[in-house]
Amino acid sequence: MISEAQFQKELELIISNAIREDVGDGDHSSLACIPASAQGKAKLLVKDEGIIAGVEFAKMIFHYVDKDMKLETFINDGERVKYGDVVFHVSGSSQSILKAERLVLNSMQRMSAIATKTKMFVDLLEGTNTKILDTRKTTPGIRAIEKWAVKIGGGENHRFALYDMIMLKDNHNDFAGGIPQAIAKTKQYLIDNNKDLKIIVEARNLDEVQQILDAGGVYRILLDNFDYETTKKAVAMIGDQSLTESSGNINEKTIRNYAECGVNYISSGALTHSVYNMDLSLKAI
Repeated sequence: MISEAQFQKELELIISNAIREDVGDGDHSSLACIPASAQGKAKLLVKDEGIIAGVEFAKMIFHYVDKDMKLETFINDGERVKYGDVVFHVSGSSQSILKAERLVLNSMQRMSAIATKTKMFVDLLEGTNTKILDTRKTTPGIRAIEKWAVKIGGGENHRFALYDMIMLKDNHNDFAGGIPQAIAKTKQYLIDNNKDLKIIVEARNLDEVQQILDAGGVYRILLDNFDYETTKKAVAMIGDQSLTESSGNINEKTIRNYAECGVNYISSGALTHSVYNMDLSLKAI
């Protein structure tokens, strides 16, 4: 996975690019009618229910826009919220609050939706040894905050991007001439380039699982679109030779059944690509 320093850099890039996109050469609505010296206060109001996420990110946004803004937090990331709850108060320059408002809301609404869905899946897995993973099926440009939201909801992050883990999927294997060839070439590539990256390989059937096991040196085997019975057989074949991950056809109705097959992980793109934003608003007080 990427380092904490690199992750923080990603967050900073999201903020700077979003402010560039939204503010341009100035928030002329605020500049036109609110004096630069005006001070104000606003509250983050919840108009929905679920798991709140993005409080710490909101602090980063406000301080990026104006280092003198102050926040008083009442509800922290990962806590359950209901309609009418107030998450925080922000005070300082009225112009600065308005400049940061939309980015704060867009980010927190999206992050809270992801955290809420993740927590639902985590709860469905309670009592099993299976953990829920996100994927790279994220919104371009804001992957860092979406993966952060998964963590807030109790899930775990898969690889962050193409550069921090090897993942040989069906197309890689087919283009390389087969699973044994893809794995052999990958191992040599890592040696030649002095890279220490974990290897995940996708299997489409039990024969491919055996090919992966025969090749050896694979960190995790991805069981893609396996049914329950085949998943159980694959888990038994693999034993402790590699970790196991189920993907495909994962939803709230199937996730528990896959976990009970004994896999270590279940990955779901739905955590980040199929959510409805939590309804939040920032109101002057």
